[in-house]
Amino acid sequence: MVKINSVIPGSPADKMGVLPEDILVSINGHKVSDVLDYMYYAADVDVRLSLLRNGAELDVVVKKDEYDDLGLEFETFLMDKKQSCCNRCVFCFIDQMPPGMRETLYFKDDDARLSFLQGNYVTLTNLEQEDIDRIIQMKLNINVSVHTTNPELRVKMMHNKYAGEKLRFIRQMAEGGIKLNCQIVCCPGLNDGDELRRSLRDLGELMPNITSMAVVPVGVTKFRKGLYPLTGFTKEGAGETIDIIEEFQQEFLRKFGTRTVFPSDEFYLIAQRPIPPAEAYEDYSQYENGVGMLRSLMDEFDQALDMAEWEGGERTVSMATGYAPYPIICQLAEKAQERFPGLKCNVYRIRNDFFGETITVTGLITAQDLIAQLKGKELGEQLLLSSSTVRRDSNVFLDDLTIPDVERELGVEVRVTDSDGFELLDAMLGAVY
Repeated sequence: MVKINSVIPGSPADKMGVLPEDILVSINGHKVSDVLDYMYYAADVDVRLSLLRNGAELDVVVKKDEYDDLGLEFETFLMDKKQSCCNRCVFCFIDQMPPGMRETLYFKDDDARLSFLQGNYVTLTNLEQEDIDRIIQMKLNINVSVHTTNPELRVKMMHNKYAGEKLRFIRQMAEGGIKLNCQIVCCPGLNDGDELRRSLRDLGELMPNITSMAVVPVGVTKFRKGLYPLTGFTKEGAGETIDIIEEFQQEFLRKFGTRTVFPSDEFYLIAQRPIPPAEAYEDYSQYENGVGMLRSLMDEFDQALDMAEWEGGERTVSMATGYAPYPIICQLAEKAQERFPGLKCNVYRIRNDFFGETITVTGLITAQDLIAQLKGKELGEQLLLSSSTVRRDSNVFLDDLTIPDVERELGVEVRVTDSDGFELLDAMLGAVY
């Protein structure tokens, strides 16, 4: 049962007299406990709502088009509390953050409903058999953080005594027709090498319902006192991991017509190897996991350069980036300057003093590091920053400073761009939308 917070005016439920403060008990005889129940059982054309109003039972039949929303709104999106993670993974980035940051940054979600609805990755350790049965019944494709298919190693890596036995859920879902995207956070000396081969081999047995796998390197900050002694990947280790993954790509390509497993871009940057061509990423199925982002950016930027026209005369801009992608961003800047002689692009690589120098990605750059390292530099008319440096739909950096704070301290306008080659070139050229 869940209380209805509001009813959208003019919606099917509103037309049938459903009121705010009514208690939703069931839909077509099925109990409703959360948003998945609500969405699944309310998809029919004829929907019978069992309600409680002021303690009295009430049935309302709502007629609507199939899959149209009833128009009910609840106190929270999930209709109950978000499930938090019950693991203590040795590689968890949240455990490696400094104290004193905003509270939301320390929350570890591990909610299978958000996996289906928003693409989050879940470890399955919060789930019981009835949850898996519901996922299969509702045909909910989800994303799974696997990390290893070795049960004993999974228990060790996740510090959860149930982590190994929950691996059976992956097979159950795959055999039940559920499409699974998987990820492996790869840690040197733990789940790399032969253990990685084992995981890829085991998951490969469940194809084609394992639709994609991403392997990403562990991130290690300077805040690891008292934590498991992890190290990041060396150039050689990253290269060896790429070789293992590409070996399986070729095997899967022969057997199934798809590579299925992909190393994240960061592996190629650490190994100092060229980013593969676009065809190596197929449909970019693991783009949000940092797989193929740089290739997509580079190709889009080249296309944008071929199409662009500019009569801007003289313009100077600056770009700030992490150490890892710095060489590639420099290449893009050089191409733009060659194409448009009046354009000058200063590219600055930002050392991550906040989390530690081992963190080299752009998305974890903080405002205080930007301010400290760019003050007094030639910044030009605008400072271009990746949207990955600020919280989604806001202008707040990880250290709670804002874009206006950076603009005030550096005396320059900041322009944020998505990981899109066309948008980046537009920003370089000062295009106004």
